Amino acid sequence: MPRSKKGKRGSGKSGSLRQEVLQLQLSAKTPLKGVKNGVKGESGASDDELTSDILSHCSSASETASVLEDVTAGEQVDELTAQEETEDKLKQCIDNLMDKSAKTRLAALESLRQAFSSKVLYEFLTERRLTISDCLERSIKKGSGEEQAAAASVFALLCIQLGSGDEAEEGFKMLRPFLTAILNDNGASIVARQSCARALGMCCYVSAAEDGEDLIKSLALLESIFMSSYPNREGALPTPKPGSAGLHSAALQAWSLLVTLCPASRLTVLLDIHLPKLQACLESVDVNYRIAVGETIALLVELGREIDEGFQVEDSEGLCECLKSLATDGNKHRAKNDRRKQRSIFREVLHYIESEDFTEEKIRFGVESVYIDGWMRRRIYDAFKEILESGVRHHLQFNPLVRDIFGLGAPLILDATIKANKISRFEKHLFNSAAFKARTKQRSKVRDKRADVM
Repeated sequence: MPRSKKGKRGSGKSGSLRQEVLQLQLSAKTPLKGVKNGVKGESGASDDELTSDILSHCSSASETASVLEDVTAGEQVDELTAQEETEDKLKQCIDNLMDKSAKTRLAALESLRQAFSSKVLYEFLTERRLTISDCLERSIKKGSGEEQAAAASVFALLCIQLGSGDEAEEGFKMLRPFLTAILNDNGASIVARQSCARALGMCCYVSAAEDGEDLIKSLALLESIFMSSYPNREGALPTPKPGSAGLHSAALQAWSLLVTLCPASRLTVLLDIHLPKLQACLESVDVNYRIAVGETIALLVELGREIDEGFQVEDSEGLCECLKSLATDGNKHRAKNDRRKQRSIFREVLHYIESEDFTEEKIRFGVESVYIDGWMRRRIYDAFKEILESGVRHHLQFNPLVRDIFGLGAPLILDATIKANKISRFEKHLFNSAAFKARTKQRSKVRDKRADVM
């Protein structure tokens, strides 16, 4: 029996069944225009008009989905293109490291420094680490003071990029003799020696943390640099040579970074040797060296209290009096900014020595935070910040080595769902503190294994 031909919807045209289904859904869920209190008004829209509207909406939604897919695909293509362009530029910079022109080599080193500090390039650099190391070795051996300083900085960044694996350790063993030679050369550029001191400290911290022999040699070399600022037998501080205060500061800060790796037996010896001498150096005429000395004293006291809760500084009253004087220094012959910076730092050092009070600092990056809640943690963070500069937050977010050092775990892969369910600040603080303590315990075990070597 043939179908009834009531109306035009059953006319057998293509898509008529879909139209009927949509109209049934519409009549069940959507009130018609002009319907009020269940009564259809004279001005109500026709069924065909409503059907047309719905079909138009479905078509629009389909087009929108297609556009979003195209945008996503376009973004992926753009990212790949940008990555390829970046790698091409880096390859050109590496080639330029072998150029005859010193100006070209310096420009290439600066470009690499900026790239290494702002991006994580592990895969790219792993394949080219030997080539880059050879070029850096050539610059450190034969370049001018400026080129030597730039090459040492790039080498420190290369170690941070490669992490704590065999690649970084291999590079450190290859270049350590040349960094050492520059540091020991009194005729070398002060700027180059400062950069080599920072690079030696960071590269040893990252690459040779498990090697007691390399650690001992690096500590001894850095000590030989800053100990020349110690008082003589009569107790008088030597007259500093031009630029020496900056070199002593760099060596002392690099040394204090490596001290955080030492086992308890070695730390006890270092505390006995250096704490009394460093107290005398608080009278140095250079403000930046005084600040470096004050922070190192606080770090050593913290490490001493970690070994022994009852640890006491020799002549603690004299130390506190000196710290109070520096924390309230108002000498007009010193620059205003220097006085402000000095007072701020030494107030913190004094409060810690007297009452173990530390002003906690929170560093935010992405949706995460890391808490600086002690002098050891601050020294480590400051060392990375000094080398990575503005890129330190990027590396905290994405560099596995830096995240491991600060107890942050693997890099997060965030989507909209995760971002909507952020953990509270207090939970983040507890997690960071617990992770850092766990890592400290693990490193302490390694320290104990190295104790026999030291």
